[in-house]
Amino acid sequence: MRLSILDQAPISSNQSASEALKASMELAKAGENLGYTRFWIAEHHDLPGLACSAPEVMLGYIGANTNKIRIGSGAVLLPHYKPYKVAEVYNMLATLFPDRVDVGIGRAPGGSAEATNALSDNFLQQVWNMPKSVKDLLYFIDNTLPHEHPHAKVSASPIPSVPPMPWLLGTSKKSAILAAENGLAYAFGQFMSDQDGAAIIEQYRHYFHPRNTNEVPQVIVTVSVICAETSEKAEDVALSSLVWGLQRKRGEGQRGVPSIQEAKDYLQNEDKNLLGEMKHSVIIGNPQQVKKRLDELQVMYKANEMMIVTITHSPEDKIQSYKLIAKEILHNTEC
Repeated sequence: MRLSILDQAPISSNQSASEALKASMELAKAGENLGYTRFWIAEHHDLPGLACSAPEVMLGYIGANTNKIRIGSGAVLLPHYKPYKVAEVYNMLATLFPDRVDVGIGRAPGGSAEATNALSDNFLQQVWNMPKSVKDLLYFIDNTLPHEHPHAKVSASPIPSVPPMPWLLGTSKKSAILAAENGLAYAFGQFMSDQDGAAIIEQYRHYFHPRNTNEVPQVIVTVSVICAETSEKAEDVALSSLVWGLQRKRGEGQRGVPSIQEAKDYLQNEDKNLLGEMKHSVIIGNPQQVKKRLDELQVMYKANEMMIVTITHSPEDKIQSYKLIAKEILHNTEC
């Protein structure tokens, strides 16, 4: 099983944004040493507790501090941007870090309505135009604009020796079919979807139309995981993330991911049922329990790769979680 990392650059209650971003870079370095395939970082706008609004900047920082792990966006939110500019940015990254760069494409706003309006005009219209924007982005990345295209004389320079690999990210049949029709690899966000993921991925495989003759469907499934030496400790560590999710649903959580003790102090008796429901979307356990569940999901989704997102208060707990999983699944004896 191939494993990868999705990081959202969360800010803990005792951190500055600068410290959180540095922790993300250190996580990428750890992931590389542990044998993870790729490290993607998410894009969010004006959301308290999340530090990365510009993955393209962060990827330059991460790429310069790592050597071989693939790096990419999870995702660049295409309706905010012109495809040509996105192609320029990721071609630049692919020139700096050859054969290591992924460009994950998403359609979500990534923030509040106010932030969306500040970022771009006619966002909903651009969501509607997403199929055309995806095709234009692929033309620019592949450097294959047709002669009749209005920008046929333009190239998204610099042109790297190996172009960035495009992925389409989503949680719905609509995104799966868009990926399939364009011959794109597909990353399904299981951790933020309550839909039938297996059926969605089956739609992707059914409608897949390769851009090149040697291309086949590729699927990543992204899951939320908290792993620790014992199941009891994993439950404790997971409390920070779960309570922070609860706080954000209530319009709170501006201080970032609470410590385990802060999370315990926050909880009221009536919150326990809500927490129980939230746990259904997270894999929490010791290494053997986590491996069993990841194996089950890989078989269910027929996934080529499992991507893990982990939110903890302590950067050490986060790296330890990835380390234990690598030792159990990737058989990394250096863990």
